[in-house]
Amino acid sequence: MIRRLSGSAEDTDYRAPAQAETATPDKHGNNKHGNKKSFTSAKYNVTRHSDTLDRRKIEKAIGLAQSPPYGSSPSPPADNRQGVSCKKQLLLAPGQDIDRMPELRSWRRSQARSPWACSLLTISVTALSALVLLFIVHAFLTRQLDPKGCDMCWSRPIYIKFSDFDTEHTRFASKYNLYLYREGGFDEDPKVKGVPVLFIPGNAGSYKQARCLAFEAASYYHDSIQQNAQSLKEGMTSLDFFSVDFNEDFSAFHGQTILDQAEYLNDAVAYILSLYHDPRRSQRDPGLPDPSSVILVGHSMGGVVARTMLTMPNYQSNSINTIVTMSAPHARPPVSVDAESVRTYKRINDYWRQAYAQKWANDNPLWHVTLISIAGGGLDTVVPSDFASLESLVPSTHGFTIFTSGVPTVWTGADHIQTTWCVQLMKPIVRSIFNTLDVHRPGQTKPRAERMRIFRRWYLTGMEDVVEKTLPQKEPSTLLTLEDSSHSVMSPGESLVLRDFGRVGKPKAHLLPVPLRSRQASKSFILLSDQRLEDPRTTARIEVLFCSDFPLQHGQSSTLFSMNMDLSGDTSGSTRVACKNAASDVIQLPASRRMSAYPYDKAQPLSYLQYNVEDLADYQFVAVVDKATEPSQGWAIAEFNDKVDSIIETDLGLRRLLSFGLHLKLPAMRPFMTEIKIPALHSSLLAFRLSVGKQACGDDAELFTPLLRQYLSEPHESKYFVNVKDANISLHGVAPFMPPPLRAQAVNDGVSLQFWSDPTCNSSIDLSMNVDVPGSMGKLVMRYRMGFAAFPLVIVALVLRKQFKLYDDNGIFITFAESLDLCLKTSLPVLLLALTFLAIGLTISSAAPPRPVSTGWLGWGGNATESAIDFNKNDLLLGSRDPIFWFLVPLFGLISVGICVGVNYATLGLTNLFYLPYNFLTARPAWVRVEDVSGRSVAPAFAASSPRRRMITTCVLLFLVSTFIPYQFAYLDAVIVQLSTCTRALRLVRETRSGAHYNFYNYSHSMLILMLWVLPINIPVLLVWAHNLAVHWLTPFSSHHNVLSIMPYLILVETLTCGKMIPRVTSRARYITNLLFFILAIYAAVYGVTYAYALHHIVNLVCAWLIAVHCSSSEVSLRGLNQILGGGDDRNDSGAKKRP
Repeated sequence: MIRRLSGSAEDTDYRAPAQAETATPDKHGNNKHGNKKSFTSAKYNVTRHSDTLDRRKIEKAIGLAQSPPYGSSPSPPADNRQGVSCKKQLLLAPGQDIDRMPELRSWRRSQARSPWACSLLTISVTALSALVLLFIVHAFLTRQLDPKGCDMCWSRPIYIKFSDFDTEHTRFASKYNLYLYREGGFDEDPKVKGVPVLFIPGNAGSYKQARCLAFEAASYYHDSIQQNAQSLKEGMTSLDFFSVDFNEDFSAFHGQTILDQAEYLNDAVAYILSLYHDPRRSQRDPGLPDPSSVILVGHSMGGVVARTMLTMPNYQSNSINTIVTMSAPHARPPVSVDAESVRTYKRINDYWRQAYAQKWANDNPLWHVTLISIAGGGLDTVVPSDFASLESLVPSTHGFTIFTSGVPTVWTGADHIQTTWCVQLMKPIVRSIFNTLDVHRPGQTKPRAERMRIFRRWYLTGMEDVVEKTLPQKEPSTLLTLEDSSHSVMSPGESLVLRDFGRVGKPKAHLLPVPLRSRQASKSFILLSDQRLEDPRTTARIEVLFCSDFPLQHGQSSTLFSMNMDLSGDTSGSTRVACKNAASDVIQLPASRRMSAYPYDKAQPLSYLQYNVEDLADYQFVAVVDKATEPSQGWAIAEFNDKVDSIIETDLGLRRLLSFGLHLKLPAMRPFMTEIKIPALHSSLLAFRLSVGKQACGDDAELFTPLLRQYLSEPHESKYFVNVKDANISLHGVAPFMPPPLRAQAVNDGVSLQFWSDPTCNSSIDLSMNVDVPGSMGKLVMRYRMGFAAFPLVIVALVLRKQFKLYDDNGIFITFAESLDLCLKTSLPVLLLALTFLAIGLTISSAAPPRPVSTGWLGWGGNATESAIDFNKNDLLLGSRDPIFWFLVPLFGLISVGICVGVNYATLGLTNLFYLPYNFLTARPAWVRVEDVSGRSVAPAFAASSPRRRMITTCVLLFLVSTFIPYQFAYLDAVIVQLSTCTRALRLVRETRSGAHYNFYNYSHSMLILMLWVLPINIPVLLVWAHNLAVHWLTPFSSHHNVLSIMPYLILVETLTCGKMIPRVTSRARYITNLLFFILAIYAAVYGVTYAYALHHIVNLVCAWLIAVHCSSSEVSLRGLNQILGGGDDRNDSGAKKRP
């Protein structure tokens, strides 16, 4: 016969209630059995149902009860009913009858409840949740998708490794590497000769991602700059591209990795600059100053690491002055599962904000730094492009955010990786960097203000207010001589329309008088043409000049002008005017024809000019010169229009816009460019569908089809729609969890729509815009993906709270599904309603203006005009600033219920899957099985090893956590052990059908679900650690070695491996359990997205409390802990043999 250890889950000690009722405490607070009181002792009227009964004791007690007194003859054997009845009576306290016990009667009703069973309410809610979730995912994958238009680059890379950049220069030499890129066919010399540029890869990125950028730089220098003497004279030269091999580190998951990479890069910058001082490794002109700074280009997390470099102790002052980032999450961490990562982000962003908050430039260590953030837009499904915003970090004088869809000649979105190889994007990046170079300065770049002007000119559309026009700064360069009768002067208010060029066989000028400035109505000049507006020395067919009278005095030469355009025909009656060419202010727009499909199509772009009349006060007229001498195709339209007629500002509120949409009818007599401002539309969670009615053009063919530009002023996001009939309107405006701007905006402009249409058609156009509900729902995926991971923990916490509450009340630990059903009827709706009101309150407070800063006693001495900006005010709950999104709380609650049901069944399926091989491998012959009190055979599934062995194992694991391995590894081990415990508990339940075993199985299963929800928080850091081992980097983390962060998990899991069911708590201490799970639920809902890492520690605190409950049934001593870990019972077990 196989003997069982006392304390296994298959044994139940029902003597404790009887002893608790009969034992009375002595004067020292101890009962007659010598045990000290705890919060589960008899003093607090607590009934303890332990699952550690030894059936050998029961059988012995039954035998004694059925045997006659000593010396008497044995009685006849009783029938089976009497035996079972006797056995039942032994499990009860005196005076109790099993048929009259409400707890056991309710257990018999619940015993038929399968873990797989769920109520009709749960099924309905789960089905609805699944439909909503599928609807959201389907909308995310199919609706409001930006078109992909990036072309792949081709290169012949040569990577030169710097082996001498070793441990003498940096302590990370054995982990990271530095390379110099050379392009085969252009430059294969390993010596440095140009301006250093350092490429920084992102999370799990490769140093080879620099090849497209470096190839474009090499080819552009070889084909253009090297052949242009003026460019070389201005200070342009070649670029030396360096790239860093981080061995594909997971910098997005680990804050310490960000700091390590930043430290290494500062060492690399110092080493790179030293190369230019070594004549053996440099071919620079000796007459030029050696470089003192490096240009940084960072992708993804590489952009964040680039900003971190300037905050590190080993940063050399002024060694970095230009940073260009692509798809970099500057505003907030992409995931919040690592505490060090969140703290590192906060430390970096606070440093940058405080630097730019300084009043004087000398107090700002970042005054000379320019930062450009390029975002890919809606195609980036790795990092939300909202996170690339610099509004909360950098003022507009030092940096800005631009989306690839608005960069001239790019006009397409890009996914997270495409921003490193998109040919259309590489060109403006490289050429903007070349334009900022000045090798005659030690910093190798132009001054900061000039750099910002260059970057705005290359990245912005040119229609933004921050873009400076070059026309006022230019000197007249063209002397235009006109015959009085050979040119046409347009009357005021008349539009110029040119359908063909060269009709008269000679150049001809068309003059538009500049209207006088008026306070009542502001005017602007606009021109659109399908021809290139280039330098006057080119063969362009059309030229636009802004002219003023220039009477040529006697003896004054006309050679003062670089261009002399004589259209008078040598007649006496002529007029000379001094003109400035507007080619440098040309704005390129995508071509829009009947065959146009996308803005990035390979077609010659349109040329567009736009000036305010206030900027043209020094000119008398605009001359549009048709330079063609032969008939040729082409068109141009120009006009002065009133802004009152060209700008339509809607006054619809957001609720009305969502309910009824926007419907406009543009009149037939209108400017060819109409702008529609919608201030209410600023949220990145909303998507709309715009429909454009067809315009009739009559007999004449239309010059161009309607062209639409959707844009935001901050951040700079523009999207173009060519040949527009229908358009998807979505934006990256006010996004959830985003910090407020560094400079508060007085008015939110919202989204604006610029609409260009052919004025020759002379027909009205209907515009209709309505909300796209599926498309708006799809926007939730990227903005709330952390919420989908954190919010279900609210449901799990409530379910566990209900399970423990009922268990403490009646001794039955119900199934996860049954508890969820009860929560759906009671606590969950109440909590979601409370969270909804909390979300509304938070959005109202977030939308309130910042309070003025007051310093000194009672506020005296402060500047009342200054405002303290709370950059963390959008971190809570929904993170939204608009109360209209209150419905997201119940929506996420609904989705979370379905997710929890799915996880519950997935866990049940996983447990049953492991049960099959476990049952097969541990099956025993029938002749060695032992029958329990119910007559069923059971196996010693929880036969525990010795307590000393378990304690040693736990201590060794904790020692490794404190020295080498992160606690996340120990947590993964705990999850695996807990899964094994659930598997063994399932086997025991199926063999015994015992109520006590059902309790333990449900308890262990629910704890496994809780631990599984916390597991994703720990996996990323574990991946970082495993990756470090793979690259032979054995240096332990400086964080994640706190044994207190994992000890409660390990002890609780070890306790459950012994089959130790948690005692009931019927005193006031049971409210602590409820409170802890309630705190977990509230924190997961309010802070779970922003501070997800803290969920691990809160659950850790819950585990510590459950251990305390486990230990409460025995003496709080090493002996009690020994008993918990061993699962044994020291009372009356001297005859039990321990399993080796």
